[in-house]
This record gives sequence, C-alpha cells and structure tokens, in this order.
Amino acid sequence: MIRILIVGSGAREHALAWACHRSILPEKILVAPGNAGTAAIAENVAVTADDVDALVRLAGEREVDLVVIGPDAAVAAGLANACAEAAISCFGPTSQAGQVEASKRYAKQLMDEAAIPTPAWVSGGADDRESLLRFVAELSGRCVVKADGLALGKGVAVCDTEAQALAAIDACLIERRFGDAGDTVVIEERAEGREVSIFALSDGDNMRLLPAVCDYKRIGEGDTGPNTGGMGSFAPAAGLGVDVDDLVDEVGRSVMQPCIDLLRERGTPYVGVLYAGLMVDSSGYRVLEFNARFGDPEAQVLLPLLAEDAVELMGACAVGGLPPGRAAVHRGAAVGVVAASAGYPGAITTGVAIEGLEDAQGRHVHVFHAGTRMGDDGVIRTSGGRVLTVVAAGRDLRHARERAYEHLDRISFEGMQTRGDIALLEER
Repeated sequence: MIRILIVGSGAREHALAWACHRSILPEKILVAPGNAGTAAIAENVAVTADDVDALVRLAGEREVDLVVIGPDAAVAAGLANACAEAAISCFGPTSQAGQVEASKRYAKQLMDEAAIPTPAWVSGGADDRESLLRFVAELSGRCVVKADGLALGKGVAVCDTEAQALAAIDACLIERRFGDAGDTVVIEERAEGREVSIFALSDGDNMRLLPAVCDYKRIGEGDTGPNTGGMGSFAPAAGLGVDVDDLVDEVGRSVMQPCIDLLRERGTPYVGVLYAGLMVDSSGYRVLEFNARFGDPEAQVLLPLLAEDAVELMGACAVGGLPPGRAAVHRGAAVGVVAASAGYPGAITTGVAIEGLEDAQGRHVHVFHAGTRMGDDGVIRTSGGRVLTVVAAGRDLRHARERAYEHLDRISFEGMQTRGDIALLEER
C-alpha cells in the first residue's frame, strides 16, 4: 500500500486520480491543489503546482511514496529535481529533460540531431526579425509561428499570409504578449494532414506505448476560431488514411526511442510520459512538437482505455524496470468533449453554478473536472476556462461519441461552450 501525490488541478489530474483510485495499491491519494471532482475521490491540498518547496515538504510530511506530475508548470519549476534530492520517487521528467516542451527551439534541435522528421524551421529573437521575415516570405506566409517557451497552449499562430505571420511575430517579440516565453520564436513550414498525438511511458531507458489520440484545439466547430488548450479528443485515432497500429509502432521506433536515447546520452534521462504531436497524411508523418506530460484532454480518453494498473506503470517508470512494448488497452474507443466557460479562451466569467453533474454520470461514462470548485453553499461552480470533460467509452467510435454527447446534454451552466463535432469528421 502506497501514498500518492498528484500535482495539478485540471481534468487531466482528475483522470489521473481516477486511474489511481481504481488501483488496489494506493493507501492514500492526495491532489495538490485539485478541484471539486478530485475532492470526491482523494484529499485536496491547497498547494499550487509550481510551489516546489511546499510540494516536497508536503510529500515528506505525509510520507508520500510516489509523486505524479500533471502540468508543464511543475516540470519547468523543477519538481522532479527536488523530489530526487529528497529521495522521493517521481513520475515526471526533470526540468532539464522537460526542455523538450519548455523550449520549442531545443525540441527542434533535438529532432534534427536524432534524425526525427519535422517541418523545416528557423528561430530567433527581436534582433533576428528581418531573417525571420525572409523565411516567412519563402513560405509565402503559410507558416506556424510559435513562442519558444511555455504559453499555456496559446502561443501558437497558424498563418495563411505574410501579414498574419508578421502580426504573430510582433505579438511575441514586440508586444511581448506571452512575456518571456515569446522572447524567442520558432517559425516552421505548414504541414498538412491530421494532427495526432502519440504517448510513451518511459523510465529513462525503456518505453511503453499508448494508443494514438486525435484532439481538437480550436474553439469553434469545423476547426475555426482561436486555439485553446483543447476542446475534445478521441482514442484510438481513426480516419488518417494510414494503418494506426503501424503508425504507432513506427513512431515508437523512429521518434520516441531515439528521443529517449538521446536525452539519456546527454545526461538528462527522461522519466514520465513523453508526448509527440504529429501531422499525418497518406504519405507519412512529421513531428510538430514534444510535450513533457500527459496531454489534456488526451489523458481523459487514454486512461479509461488502459487495461493495466496505472499506479504499477507509473511506479515502474519512476524507479526503473518498465517493461517495454505496447500497453494493454480495452477494446473499443473513447470520446471526450470539453465544456468551457463563456469567453474562453479569452476573458472568462467564473463562479457560475453547474447543474446536472450527477445525471451525467453513467456506466463507462466519466465527468472529469477541471475549472471547478465547491462553494460554501455546497454547489459546484465554475472556476476556470475549461470546466469539464465528459468522456464515454463505447464499442466503437460512433457509439462512444453518441454516449458522450448524450451525457453532456445533461449538464448546463450559463455561457457553456462546447463543440458539436468532436469525433464527427472521422465518421464521414
């Protein structure tokens, strides 16, 4: 029996807490800081994800055996480093290994060194603006402009024209809309196809592959409007024009393992979950980015499909000896749909009462909380941009999608935003 501390407050962390709660191994599950959903299955502790000293102190005082890192902020703040110094097992990479996400330029350089296929790119700061604009002109404005650092999923602009690219560059370098994260930008050529996320658990040497996931980043149906942290997802990936099992195996061989091997050779072994974002079409794939943690909303559809003990897997990553290969998963598919606050991804209104949560639960249906809190009156209210993810598992993608929307329709709060086309395009 072990004690687990899950760090974070989103739907990803609720899904992790749910997966740990299903295991027979935990004696106690703590979530810092958690949300109204995690409070129902674990003990919330009011410590933020980037307060490393307080988290390590909490882990020591509560005799925690395994720390599970959820968000990128905890990785970048060096929580895994501090856990190592305190001799506490941690599922999550050090800040040095986490540079694969914290710096897009670092990730691109690593991809080039490891011969991982990725779109052509350049990077630079304010002093390099003219050379950046020349590269934009070479691409006729069809490019992607990215803030180099962490920007809460909002530092990416997909551009069709040189004017759009110029505006995106200046938003980073001149307006400093993303603060220090945008002091350097990465500009890459546009890749066409379907975005797919592939995840691998790693103990620094071996990896264990999870199913491929498709997610939806834009706020509006038909992939319109600004980028968000994610408005829905489904697994396993479908409708790509390629064999998904073959794709996962190939990415494991040619992307994940080379990345893990190179990081180990650099003296920064990667422990935790490594996430590769790909663009896939009938001719192949290219890697757009790495993330140093489970994705959100991808974790919410992956974990219900996992047929292995999540605590055993994360513990094996943390202490070494992870069995390589494919993770065992249940048959069928899972679809998750996000409910967001009015105004998201811009200025939002919070404190709105949420109705229908109990009615939305069902067999193989999960409501994972993100921006929620329990009010003094016992009413669960909104407290963030993305509020909930309603996830349903089914015998196939169509069945899972129908169930997810059926149960989502039982939930309401003022200004609730959802997309009605999650997993729909792949059915046609």
